[in-house]
Amino acid sequence: MAKVKVAWFDFCCCEGCQIEMTNFGEPFLKLLELVEPVEFREAMSEKTTERINVSFIEGSFSREEDRVRLEEIRERSDVVVAYGACAVTGGINALKNHFEMDDYKEAVYGADKDMPHLDTQDAKPVSAAIKVDYAIPGCPIDKDEFLRVVTQLVHGTSKVYVPTYPVCLECKLRETVCRYDDGDHCMGQVALAGCGAPCPADGIPCEACRGFVENPNEKALEQVLQERGGLSAAWAKKKSQMFTANLRGDA
Repeated sequence: MAKVKVAWFDFCCCEGCQIEMTNFGEPFLKLLELVEPVEFREAMSEKTTERINVSFIEGSFSREEDRVRLEEIRERSDVVVAYGACAVTGGINALKNHFEMDDYKEAVYGADKDMPHLDTQDAKPVSAAIKVDYAIPGCPIDKDEFLRVVTQLVHGTSKVYVPTYPVCLECKLRETVCRYDDGDHCMGQVALAGCGAPCPADGIPCEACRGFVENPNEKALEQVLQERGGLSAAWAKKKSQMFTANLRGDA
């Protein structure tokens, strides 16, 4: 069987999801028995202009001039997968959408803020520019989920499975003590599952890096963060913006 030609592309991001894949070790090497990487900036210098079976796109869409490149990738790809929080929802980059451009440019770049190449628009998911066939959320992506999705695509699966239930369910399956019972806060009740809930298991509150479940009750989340998590009203309201600035009802 001919190997599936696969490429990885990046836009506005830290390229952390690509780096995460280089840390997969043996599972990634086994994956290479099924796929042929033709472009992967973090692991190879070669590039391609040929037809691609599956293109993985990392990073948010934050500059109009990037639309042409995204459209070109879409045109020569059989399947396009947005992977990582930035590509799927806009991710942490979308925090800037809640501020004036001059304010965040000065905070980030200081004296260099007026350099023309630093001009950007609101950070949006890749789907705001092109049609995306599948999405793998997370910051970074989950190894097991990524390998499962790629395997499904290689074997011609027409529907890729992504959970729709909250992280709280995964905590219960792991028998993890709830962060609230330890006097902490957490957003697992509205956060999209699929990662296996490793953060709460390690004593770290879930920050909803995979985004929200469908129709999340944000008001109830804010109330619980205040009453059980000990956060102030202002902090409870802003707490969920880190990874879901484009998903909130007040965004």
